[in-house]
Amino acid sequence: MTAGGTTSVSREIVESGQRAAERSGESAGGESKRAAFRVWRGDSSGGAFEEYTTSVSEGMVVLDAIHQIQAESANDLAVRWNCKAGKCGSCSAEVNGMPRLMCMTRLNDLDLEKAVTVEPMRAFPPVRDLVTDVSWNFAVKKRIAKFKPRIPDAPDGTWRMAQSDVDRVQEFRKCIECFLCQDTCHVLRDHQKHDEFIGPRFLVHVAALEMHPLDIENRAAELRQAYGIGYCNITKCCTRVCPENITITDNAIIPLKERVVDEHYDPLRRLVRLFRRKS
Repeated sequence: MTAGGTTSVSREIVESGQRAAERSGESAGGESKRAAFRVWRGDSSGGAFEEYTTSVSEGMVVLDAIHQIQAESANDLAVRWNCKAGKCGSCSAEVNGMPRLMCMTRLNDLDLEKAVTVEPMRAFPPVRDLVTDVSWNFAVKKRIAKFKPRIPDAPDGTWRMAQSDVDRVQEFRKCIECFLCQDTCHVLRDHQKHDEFIGPRFLVHVAALEMHPLDIENRAAELRQAYGIGYCNITKCCTRVCPENITITDNAIIPLKERVVDEHYDPLRRLVRLFRRKS
């Protein structure tokens, strides 16, 4: 395509976006409805909230409003997003103080009589505006002992397992790594125990490995010490904010806590270990 053709296509895209923005500002009665947004602007050195107003319409989500603010008032506003369908986990932020995916938070569900507050996740260092540095999470994942399958139990080199055991771990595979559960966890958000606690997202990951019918790795010692599972006091905050409705606390964290107790605090097991050391 020639440079002139590219310019023409770009102009069409811009004009189309402008027409869409104009349409989105019209209500059913043809009147424009506007809403206020308090958006955090800044970087690692500091920042503050700035207020913007934009047209809103039925069906819009917070991410739509942020994109409209970018187009109209703040071209340099930084925001991370990708799929806009609640599956990539990129647009995590805090809306009115609650960790949410911006693309899944409908304006209809918010009180637009007051300014909607949009800020970056508080559990991670700010990079710029609504973007945070979540690289710590990927470093944590590397620390977790990897999947270690048992020896195949069939002559053809395959395994046999119960369907119920397979089903048990499928829920954990829905995680999109939006890190909203990490953000709402008070151990990370309020107490900054990032060096001692891996957080609910990675306790789910450990559960997916520990409960897998083929895995034979024992991670109980790491859960108790390096992974810091004792810090979790099962408030279920993580479960409440999960966009995939994973039952994080009841189905992942509590069973892992029980394994740690069985392994390290069960009096009979402790007696057996003591006897083995003496012998």
